[in-house]
Amino acid sequence: MRGVTDPETDLTVPEPVLDTVGVGPWAGAWPDDPRYDPDLLAHGDRRNVVDRYRYWSVEAIVADLDQHRHPFHVAIENWRHDLNIGTVVRTANAFLAAEVHIVGRKRWNRRGAMVTDRYQHVRHHPDAAALHEWARTEGLPVLAIDNLPGAEPLETTALPRACVLLFGQEGSGLSAEARAEADGVLSIAQFGSTRSINAGVAAGIAMHAWIRQHAG
Repeated sequence: MRGVTDPETDLTVPEPVLDTVGVGPWAGAWPDDPRYDPDLLAHGDRRNVVDRYRYWSVEAIVADLDQHRHPFHVAIENWRHDLNIGTVVRTANAFLAAEVHIVGRKRWNRRGAMVTDRYQHVRHHPDAAALHEWARTEGLPVLAIDNLPGAEPLETTALPRACVLLFGQEGSGLSAEARAEADGVLSIAQFGSTRSINAGVAAGIAMHAWIRQHAG
C-alpha cells in the first residue's frame, strides 16, 4: 500500500487519491454530431471545460460561446510583460467577456491563462490611443479602473451594458495616455494599508461588478 507519514502520529496513512480531471473515451456508439472531436471521443477529454462541452472541438466551443458573449470588453496595458494578463484572460473567459484587449507589447505570458485563450477572443492594440480609437469606432465608452484622485467608486456606479473596462500595468497603474482619453475613472474600495491591489484581482472584481448588474 502506498502511503504518507502523518507528522502528528508518525503512522503511515493511505495516500490521498486525487480525482482524475475530465472523462475517458466515449463508451458506446459515437454521437452523430459535427461538434464532437473524433480524437477526444477516442482518447477521452481531460480539458478544463464545463461538462456540456465535453468531447466538443475547440472550434465548436468557441462558436457556441460566441452566441452568448456579454457586451463588455476588458483591456489591460502591457509595457513590461505583465504576468497578470493570463489571469485576466482566464477570468474574462469565466465571465464570458466579448474580448480581451492587450495594449502595448503584443507578446504576453500565457501560462496564467490555463489554455483559456483558446476560447477567448484576444485583440492587440499598439498603444492606448489605438485602443480608444477602436472603442470610439465601436461606440463603446472606456472606463479606467484605478484608485486615482477624483475616481468614482465602482461599488455605486451604474456600469454601461456595453463598455470597455481598462486596467493598468501592475505596479505603475494606468499610463497617463490611457487616463487622459478614458471616458471615466472608477476606483475599488480598499480598507487596509496597501496602496493598490493586484491587477488581476482588480480585473476580476470589476468584471464581477458588471456581472452583478447585467448578467441574467
